[in-house]
Amino acid sequence: MSVLHQWIIVKGIVVNKIEFINWWYIVVKSSLRQILALNIKKRRYILGLSQAKLAEAANIATAYVAMIELEKKFPSVDVLERIAHALQIDPPELFSKACYPSEAVKDLHRSVLTGIEQIVKNHIEEFEAKVNSGDFEAPQNEKDAQTNQKSGK
Repeated sequence: MSVLHQWIIVKGIVVNKIEFINWWYIVVKSSLRQILALNIKKRRYILGLSQAKLAEAANIATAYVAMIELEKKFPSVDVLERIAHALQIDPPELFSKACYPSEAVKDLHRSVLTGIEQIVKNHIEEFEAKVNSGDFEAPQNEKDAQTNQKSGK
């Protein structure tokens, strides 16, 4: 095969034929077993579940979870539903080739909330320290409160 024949045009882009075939096989021709196994593993990782914990939650044997993840067994619809429930997703998501962007959003949400909680906690601790040390004077009226706020008291 000549060098010229090793390249093809896909949607206006020149790509290496071998790389394209490998990509196409992975993306398009992935078997349901492969997709299912990968999604279960990824979701278990996200939730921090072991195979044993997933098996317990789905009421199946740990060895069966391992066999599914090794693409040696394919579960029934009933078992798929139980696995999806244990993984806190809808059953069709077990066969999705997409990542879990909703998980990234949830992680960001948790991270922001944790940050806010820490800031509030720090301010409360500082306030309590001022009150306990006697450095804090309660304002007598609204004008005093604004003055204290501006001066940092």
